[in-house]
Amino acid sequence: MIGRIKGILIEKQAPDILVDIQGVGYELLVPMTTYYQLPGIGQSILLHTHLVVREDAHLLFGFSELDDRRMFRELIRISGVGPKLALAILSGMSTTEFIHLVIENDFVGLTALPGVGKKTAQRLVVEMKDRLENWQITELSDSPSSVKQEPTSHRQLEKDAVSALIALGYSPQQASKSISKIRDQAQTSEEMIRLALKSM
Repeated sequence: MIGRIKGILIEKQAPDILVDIQGVGYELLVPMTTYYQLPGIGQSILLHTHLVVREDAHLLFGFSELDDRRMFRELIRISGVGPKLALAILSGMSTTEFIHLVIENDFVGLTALPGVGKKTAQRLVVEMKDRLENWQITELSDSPSSVKQEPTSHRQLEKDAVSALIALGYSPQQASKSISKIRDQAQTSEEMIRLALKSM
């Protein structure tokens, strides 16, 4: 099991990133809560990881916070919740917010997440509630990284944001519609994704 990696961030296109470790490029999938905190291209990065082994692929997931990785591992233990859905859940809200929704039986808040229907929301509450009541968590920042980025056309930023939302489980129509609503309120693809997720 690969538990942690440290290297140089060489590519990022939410939710995928590529990290160079002594000449070897590692592809990782990260939730948006981690993506917001990424440094600029060419800078050093350290992530806590979880390796999912399937018959057709080995998928490496990365998290900036240990609490996020711990929550990811709890989520994929639930029947009907695979790595992709767990990633979408942790992209739609922080670990702290998710815990509050579960403890408060907030089914409406949970079904707002991509891929989470009424039955899945009920299963999340039933199976996670006892595990989370005494969960000791680190308060996570809600602020996106302020790393300076290279200039990119607004149209390309919109395309990147739409692609990220589709990768997180939204339909192309939902993604395009949500980005079109907030396109003038953001200057980076990260801001667009963040605003779109809040508006859904």
